[in-house]
Amino acid sequence: MQKLVGLFYTVHGGLFGKLKYLDGVALLALRLYLVPVFWMAGTNKLSGFDGVVEWFGNGDWGLGLPFPTLMAYLATYTEVIGAILLLLGLATRWIAVPLMVTMIVAMVSVHGENGWAAIADSASEDVAVRLDRARSILQEHSNYSWLTEKGNIVILNNGIEFAATYFVMLLTLFFYGGGRYLSLDHWLDRFLKPKDRN
Repeated sequence: MQKLVGLFYTVHGGLFGKLKYLDGVALLALRLYLVPVFWMAGTNKLSGFDGVVEWFGNGDWGLGLPFPTLMAYLATYTEVIGAILLLLGLATRWIAVPLMVTMIVAMVSVHGENGWAAIADSASEDVAVRLDRARSILQEHSNYSWLTEKGNIVILNNGIEFAATYFVMLLTLFFYGGGRYLSLDHWLDRFLKPKDRN
């Protein structure tokens, strides 16, 4: 048994040991995935800023958040600046924190009451009935093939799924940083970090 375990670790080390030099690729992939998410969210808020402030503050149909103007500024600029920093791999751990806070606020105040799923389960009888009715109306009164040529008609559930996924991705970046070789953080650490004097 010890020989088998030893063989496993020899093969394992041989196969995966060198991958540590490429571990920055996975972190780059996380960063590049998140860049358009936060860029679009932030720039959309920026272009309709007054509406965002109203939505943040209105308790009847909006989120009812305190200090809506301040909250809108914080959310908007955290997302815009965060997208730029993630793209560069600069201050990755630092920007991950306010972006995670933004995701927590989104999960609690926007998506939480809708459960987990972002898209409603079309296998559910209630959802299936509504989708069939929507398809029927659209087929009768519109150019259905044009409407669906880029994808299927779905019902948005607006649950926490996407925000939670982004949170987990940001949490990974918080713990591991921007990644080896493929981030400015790596090169700044390499050339600017004071050397240990021991």
